[in-house]
Amino acid sequence: MPQAVQNVFQRIGRVIAGFTVAQRTIAIIGVAVLALGIIALSSWLSRPTFTPLFSGLSPSDANAVVEQLRSASVPYELSAGGTTVLVPEKDVYDQRLTAAAAGLPTSSSGGYSLLDDMGVTTSEFQQSVTYKRAIEGELAATISALDGVSAASVQLAIPEESVFVSETVDPTASVFIETGNGSTLSQKQVEAIVHLTSAAVSGMKPENVAVVDQTGHTLSAAGVGATGGVDQQAGDYEARVEASVQQMLDTVVGAGNATVTVSAVIDRSQNERLDETYTPAEGTPPLTEEIRSETQNGSSTGAGVLGPDNIAVPSEGGDGTSESTAETRTNAINKTTQSTTTPAGSLTRQSVSVAIDQATAGDANIAKLNDLVAAAAGIDTDRGDTLSVEMVAFSQTSAEAAQSALQAAKEAEQAAQQAALLNTVIVAAAIGLPLLAAVIALIVRARRKSGAAAEMDAMFGDRPEALGTLGSNLLTAPTALLDSPTVPLAITEPDPHPVAELEIETEPAQVTLERRRIELDALTRQDPKRTAELLRTLIDDRQPA
Repeated sequence: MPQAVQNVFQRIGRVIAGFTVAQRTIAIIGVAVLALGIIALSSWLSRPTFTPLFSGLSPSDANAVVEQLRSASVPYELSAGGTTVLVPEKDVYDQRLTAAAAGLPTSSSGGYSLLDDMGVTTSEFQQSVTYKRAIEGELAATISALDGVSAASVQLAIPEESVFVSETVDPTASVFIETGNGSTLSQKQVEAIVHLTSAAVSGMKPENVAVVDQTGHTLSAAGVGATGGVDQQAGDYEARVEASVQQMLDTVVGAGNATVTVSAVIDRSQNERLDETYTPAEGTPPLTEEIRSETQNGSSTGAGVLGPDNIAVPSEGGDGTSESTAETRTNAINKTTQSTTTPAGSLTRQSVSVAIDQATAGDANIAKLNDLVAAAAGIDTDRGDTLSVEMVAFSQTSAEAAQSALQAAKEAEQAAQQAALLNTVIVAAAIGLPLLAAVIALIVRARRKSGAAAEMDAMFGDRPEALGTLGSNLLTAPTALLDSPTVPLAITEPDPHPVAELEIETEPAQVTLERRRIELDALTRQDPKRTAELLRTLIDDRQPA
């Protein structure tokens, strides 16, 4: 190992050896927290991304799939009550192929694969039922592939075709949707499901598809469609007109200075009308033509008389000729049949009322505002629509309450942000404070050592061998040092005269050592705590690493 690295480790060892028990405890806690944080972060980063392998499984299929994953040593997770199996994203396609080779899942609807098992002895009824099941399975699998849909079930009601009925019944469908994580489908997704189902069956209309979710909420009602009932259509129309008129008034009189209310009456009846029109073909005579002609020439014969045995015998008369002709013609005509069906939901009448704040309207022209609102709302007086535009004094109570509620919501949001920030700060402090305390302790310890060394140098700088002698005597033989003839047992305040006598009678080295001892004793009396720290630092520095 290089010498520089060894020096670094030795220096770190000396620093750690100088820690107190509290400093070592804090350092150990900080290192442990840091290590746990690194381990948690690395485990989170190394965790694979799980994606659904199969969803909407039955308990038996889920158990079979899990057993297969266990045998292949593939990690997995279960969700949605055990009906969805999640595996790492990199293993999805491989495990799907493996499951398909093993015939899993077995309880699926099958789709068009059901037709593969039909034999030559299958009856017509079985063929029709199997074909319907195949369409239902394919539709369910397709709908389940939509975002937000975890499982789907489709039931079709397809009437039998017959030449003995004059009126046919339209096919209908019911779709059950199960969404994941409690989410709801948007209106566009519901319309997509409705049109997808109706387009898959011949003769099915979108309004004949019913869609229901797992909570029992009707997303699309049969006979109404995904747009909702009459009440919902009326509400949508009122909201659309209110928004249009309100946007126009906000631009004219200012935001918050006008309010709009729309009431629409929607026709709930469904009307159906059948018209048949007959017109003659171009260049042909009328529909029916009748011609009669009669011709008669000569005299008329006499009337016959009764002969024997009551037999009529013609009487004698002149010869005559008679002719009669009758002709009837029926010509072709054009026939036009027109069927008109008017569903429920047509607008019968609407009422629009507008209130404008009198304090802010100023010199606004009511007639012009009335014309603007009538044009924006589509008022039709012939239909019976009514419009009322008035200037009134607005109450400020609701505005003040709304302002107070807005301020309260803003304060609550700020409090939530502060609470989140405080939690973050507490977590960061719990991790960073032990490390910061350890660093500060190291810095303080280093400064104490440097300060102690500086004071020792100031005290014994001119004779370093005296400092070494003093340290060795204090460490190895304190009793002998005190019993030395050059060190008095009772040390008093320093006096320059004895020092001068010592310098004359003794050797210079001993005099210097005695003077340093006297100065150390004086420093001990003045600041005992500081002296103890200096001696402790000196002892730590002289210990071998």
